[in-house]
Amino acid sequence: MTESPTYLPGPDDRSVRTPSGSVLRVPDGWELLPPGDPGWTRRVKAAGAHWVVQEKRGRKVFSRGVWAPAETIARISEELQAERATEAYTKKKAADSRRRDQKQAEYVDDFTQAVVRFLDFHPRHTELAQQMATRIAAHATPVGSGTVARTARIPIERRAEAAVIAWMRHQTTAYDNMKIARVKGARREVRRMLAVRSRELLSQYRLGQSISETCPLAASLLVP
Repeated sequence: MTESPTYLPGPDDRSVRTPSGSVLRVPDGWELLPPGDPGWTRRVKAAGAHWVVQEKRGRKVFSRGVWAPAETIARISEELQAERATEAYTKKKAADSRRRDQKQAEYVDDFTQAVVRFLDFHPRHTELAQQMATRIAAHATPVGSGTVARTARIPIERRAEAAVIAWMRHQTTAYDNMKIARVKGARREVRRMLAVRSRELLSQYRLGQSISETCPLAASLLVP
């Protein structure tokens, strides 16, 4: 694949901006291939000269497309359409989909069990632990959800722990309605404080204590 620099969006629709801030005009005869079709993008990039355009928003980097010669984009589009119209391609896509679904189902099960292990509730609260783990997994594991459960960089045990604390922050505290000062570190400190409270609450279930109906955790699980 031909190497090319990565640019930022430019001030107008026929320009890009270099990391240093310089503005470059897009070559005549080039078009922007928008993001959304990885196969098309991959082949266009492999075909020769191209400019990758990305934009960072917060901590995330978003693709804004690939500039390349219009004839290259059109030619590869025709090739892909012909290829994707074949029976062999249709069967391959169906098989790929089944494999992805199976892999996802296995991950959901593994993650659910990791949550149960982290909760480590007393046997008298086993049913509640399973119910809670199922809800957390349903929220955290969907592909593309962007949650910590989809972060492969950390062990599944840490993912499970982080997902539990995040779920409890939203389900058992007033976090979503809090007015937090827009001061650097303020939101992090609030989350740290609420995490301490969540762990204290979990300890009651781990010790097998009798739980009041007013317990925020028990009450959250009563909501469908």
